[in-house]
Amino acid sequence: MKPYHAPAWLPGGHAQTIWPKLIRQAPIKLRRERWDTPDGDFIDVDWVDGPPRSSLLVLFHGLEGSSASHYALSTAHACRKAGWRLALPHFRGCSGELNRRPRAYHSGDAEEIDWILHHLHTAHGGRPLHAAGVSLGGNALLKWAGERGAAAGELVTGVAALCAPLDLAACGHHLARGFNRVYTQYFLKTLKAVSAARLRQFPGLFDEARMLAAINLHQFDDAVTAPVHGFAGADDYWQRASAKPWLKSIAIPAVAVNPKNDPFLPATYLPSAADVSPQVRLEQPAGGGHVGFVSGTFPGNLDWLPQRLLHFFLYETS
Repeated sequence: MKPYHAPAWLPGGHAQTIWPKLIRQAPIKLRRERWDTPDGDFIDVDWVDGPPRSSLLVLFHGLEGSSASHYALSTAHACRKAGWRLALPHFRGCSGELNRRPRAYHSGDAEEIDWILHHLHTAHGGRPLHAAGVSLGGNALLKWAGERGAAAGELVTGVAALCAPLDLAACGHHLARGFNRVYTQYFLKTLKAVSAARLRQFPGLFDEARMLAAINLHQFDDAVTAPVHGFAGADDYWQRASAKPWLKSIAIPAVAVNPKNDPFLPATYLPSAADVSPQVRLEQPAGGGHVGFVSGTFPGNLDWLPQRLLHFFLYETS
């Protein structure tokens, strides 16, 4: 498959990040399942159905994403056309309903990834499935693959990550500067609303005043994400949850696609061949933005990302 090249009519990482949200896609009907978790909570999984023994792709969404995210919709259309089944799990609190337990989700949530993949593996008749993740979901998936090593191959044929924030400290601090603060405020709006609702369920879970006063992701993660999920603070969370240190331990086919103009992660922090195992393929195109990958003539389409996923799992994991 040809490497990604951004169209000349859509220059720059910010435009390539924002424009995909404005591209209209046909609606697609998804079937929802609710799974009870081992700790008494639940997650919702949206499905594109297909023949029982057809390939199954699982796609983990990004921060505050869902099955309605533009990349999820384009992947759903591509899977339906290809005759694949698609599972779109929602991290806790991202499916439109508050979860039952105090925990939510975070960038290094390999434990949740593992539980979901085991559940899907069983539902898929014990056959390996294809696993992909976007942004936060890609970071958590790569970290899971690195932690599990060769054992990951018992569940999946390989892993693909698109625009994973592999170095969370670099990403978090970069999003606090310049125009990037627009993205930060976009995330904080929903993160704070959901966190406030969770605090009403579980009084004293974290410091509400610090949460409301947060103006960047470091302050929010220090006030909410870290204490809720057992980290000493934002710095501890960002260090321990980053996937980059785990890339050398991945023992199954993997691809990490990170545009060099991604506004979320400066190119200077992207991994090199020396940072990864021989099983990991690094693709770092000049353009693409953050989960943009617009292609074609104006107004563009969102075909490249799902086609990259299908091509990887069809031809690059055997």
